[in-house]
Amino acid sequence: MPELPEVETTVAGLRAVLEGERILRAEPRRADLRWPMPPDLRQRLTGARITGLSRRAKYGLIHTDRDDALIFHLGMSGRWRVDPAKIEKHDHFVIETESGRIAALNDPRRFGSLDIVPVSQVGQYKAFIAMGPEPLSDAFDTAALQAAIAGRTAPIKAMLLNQTIVAGLGNIYVCEALFLAGIAPMKPAGQISKAKLQKLVAAIKGVLASAILAGGSTLRDFAAPGGELGYFAKEWLVYGREGEDCRCGRVVMRRVDSGRSTFYCARCQS
Repeated sequence: MPELPEVETTVAGLRAVLEGERILRAEPRRADLRWPMPPDLRQRLTGARITGLSRRAKYGLIHTDRDDALIFHLGMSGRWRVDPAKIEKHDHFVIETESGRIAALNDPRRFGSLDIVPVSQVGQYKAFIAMGPEPLSDAFDTAALQAAIAGRTAPIKAMLLNQTIVAGLGNIYVCEALFLAGIAPMKPAGQISKAKLQKLVAAIKGVLASAILAGGSTLRDFAAPGGELGYFAKEWLVYGREGEDCRCGRVVMRRVDSGRSTFYCARCQS
């Protein structure tokens, strides 16, 4: 599943193509993805000018001069294709601008979503209303994390994946950040010292920034809108490296909880 860095990369790629453009055509090519598309999607977007693009957690937002925001989620296999040679079977939504640029939302497994809401209501959007702070924002710091997990006995990894604690973190980057901070994934969250949490916050911000710079991680079908693949997978220290040597010389371990793999080093993380 595309995670925060992949969505940030996607938004940046679309921004370069769509920002400032007027939409000549907005074409839903099926009635639904994971959920039904808004029936007035075509009407609200056709003729609108795209004023900006942004990201919230793992969602991208395309803002228009009609004070609407088109909110998209890439699901498991979604990606935007820019100026494709032809529209393909799994291009389920297409935007064409007056200058002839095309952006097609391609989603073979249809676990993604599209919605449109007034900009004034974005903060109350169903997926955003209970979300915690953005991990790359100043609002996410040691004090905020410590307060959010105080007294919690759940594993720290589960807490970091909880979108009400911090928005947008996914399995790959949580595994990597916990390794960099030297924290065992199953350690009860409320028992972690302030010094360790300070390292963890810095690790989260650092690993996300590095991943964005590298264009994200390539998983299955993910690619940036222009087709470029992300290269952060080459920098993984523990994720996907079960049985390989950790940098300390011990073997990287994997465990599965609720169907999700956790990669860690039993020596480096305590």
